[in-house]
Amino acid sequence: MADPSSYRPKPGEIPDSPGVYRFRDEHRRVIYVGKAKSLRQRLANYFQDLASLHPRTRTMVTTAASVEWTVVSTEVEALQLEYTWIKEFDPRFNVKYRDDKSYPYLAVTMNEEFPRVQVMRGQKRKGVRYFGPYGHAWAIRDTVDLLLRVFPVRTCSAGVFKNAERTGRPCLLGYIGKCSAPCVGRISPEDHRELADEFCDFMAGRTGTYLRRLEKQMTEAAEEMEYERAARLRDDIEALKKAMEKSAVVLTDATDADLVAVAEDELEAAVQIFHVRGGRVRGQRGWVTDKVEDVTTGALVEHALQQLYGEETGDSVPKEVLVPALPDPIEPVQDWLTGRRGSNVSLRIPQRGDKKALMETVQRNAQQALALHKTKRASDLTTRSRALEEIAGALELDSAPLRIECYDISHLQGEDVVASMVVFEDGLQRKSEYRRFQIKGFAGQDDVRSMHEVITRRFRRYLAEKEKTGEWADGDVLTEEDGRPRRFAYPPQLVVVDGGQPQVAAAKRALDELGIDDIAVCGLAKRLEEVWLPEEDDPVVLPRTSEGLYLLQRVRDEAHRFAITYQRAKRGKRLRSGPLDEVPGLGEGRKLALIKHFGSVKKLRSATIDQIQEVPGIGRKTAETIAVALARAVPPAPAVNTATGEIMEEEEPGTSAGSPGAPVSAGAPDERRGQET
Repeated sequence: MADPSSYRPKPGEIPDSPGVYRFRDEHRRVIYVGKAKSLRQRLANYFQDLASLHPRTRTMVTTAASVEWTVVSTEVEALQLEYTWIKEFDPRFNVKYRDDKSYPYLAVTMNEEFPRVQVMRGQKRKGVRYFGPYGHAWAIRDTVDLLLRVFPVRTCSAGVFKNAERTGRPCLLGYIGKCSAPCVGRISPEDHRELADEFCDFMAGRTGTYLRRLEKQMTEAAEEMEYERAARLRDDIEALKKAMEKSAVVLTDATDADLVAVAEDELEAAVQIFHVRGGRVRGQRGWVTDKVEDVTTGALVEHALQQLYGEETGDSVPKEVLVPALPDPIEPVQDWLTGRRGSNVSLRIPQRGDKKALMETVQRNAQQALALHKTKRASDLTTRSRALEEIAGALELDSAPLRIECYDISHLQGEDVVASMVVFEDGLQRKSEYRRFQIKGFAGQDDVRSMHEVITRRFRRYLAEKEKTGEWADGDVLTEEDGRPRRFAYPPQLVVVDGGQPQVAAAKRALDELGIDDIAVCGLAKRLEEVWLPEEDDPVVLPRTSEGLYLLQRVRDEAHRFAITYQRAKRGKRLRSGPLDEVPGLGEGRKLALIKHFGSVKKLRSATIDQIQEVPGIGRKTAETIAVALARAVPPAPAVNTATGEIMEEEEPGTSAGSPGAPVSAGAPDERRGQET
């Protein structure tokens, strides 16, 4: 690990002007490329105290052994040079998008004497017109098959073309009218190129003019009683309309635009792009990337635009690019896009109307792409095994933690405090083992004390069931009287809590008080993704590419999701069945306004009539009615379990044990079987 101060440039050496810089490691390999409006100010940020740097930035500067820079005239030049160097050096610490699949394009080889229509993948070639990308190659072939009736352009390979030239016989498509057969001289090179140009114009969205021309020719043929020609033109028009129907109309103003959406978490990001031409979605593609550095959504958008348009010019760059967040600053990126196109390019965030609605669709696609990427990554057995081994190594466990339990606390300003317990076995979710807890009393005001209570209750039940059943052998089936598996019969090898050092200490203290010393505990802090261990002053920082960190993050995020879902359900139930429902003439809108203003029914109950009147839409008479209704609806004192001293929920009429929302038996207050809805 290098000390950044060993290669820090001397004061005054770095110019205060736009430029591009490169960090190199000890082997002179470029590991990071960046641009800056002021090289002096930007590079100074890397040579701060290491403790104040983001963990990923800290890893980069300690891996590097030198830094160098190149001064340019403008920020636009810096943007272009940054893209060129990233493509050339492929630095390990830069954001690198990779296709989540290999997208096919419809290509027309205008660089050949007789242009050919074909499906192409991979690197784009000079002199070839590209359309797409498309989701599937068969979609391209279906479209081409329809268009060849009207535009019989060559589609055969070079070998087939030369063989037809040698024998003087065209292929099958030449005989059935879906190829103009330039191989045997049925059409001149000039006419065939004109045919290919018309094909490209139609694919580029200029469809209306060509359809009107065909309709006019059909009418003229019918008037001249050339009915066979008129029928052929009619069929051509129908074929073109059918090909056009394959691309849904989404924007009525014939807009040419690209829509870019980003879905991200702390470690990864997914980008989806919709290509709209002539108001129709003509192509779609997506990328995923590891977030090597700490980047904003605007920075991710900037990197995506660099990759999308870095090698494009002219009409390949649309007039309008719609994004979820703007790069900072926006001017160099917009000027760079304008230079690539040769005319003005609008880069903006859609605010309303059809474009905003379409952007929401693209955003959903990005979120689904990120979820699919994570699912594929988690479903691989080898990857899961490596993740568990990395966790065991980082936490110094004797063996891989095959059963991991994670706990999270959720509340809204101290109200409706709940906790969740999720279970992962062999790196996969075990939803039937999920549990949820209600926290009542003083613990609801403190996440640390709430965590201590939850861990105590969960493992007190474990010890009680173990004592009741005795020491069981591996493979024994432990069941309750109703035949269900015991809720807390199986201990985990690792307990993960959502939080940092205080939450970890609370969980460890709870286990120590119960005399349990064979279960490991750690915490995952969300801000910097640091792993905290009990009685350790410094966290364990797993590498960004670590599968172990990825698994811990998934476990933590699932616990957070499960907890907040339960907390919202409880809050919604309280609002639906609370004392405000008894106030005549009080609708849902004013109920929500009251709760939002005061924070809870408890605070509303203690408010004066004048204070209630301050809520928009609440008059004097309504405020008096609310105060009277709340005074009548005094909450009963909570029941207490005399055996354990824990506060129990009042049983709701019409519920039964085991159902969602039903009270459980004495001795296990408030623990609920996790159920997905």
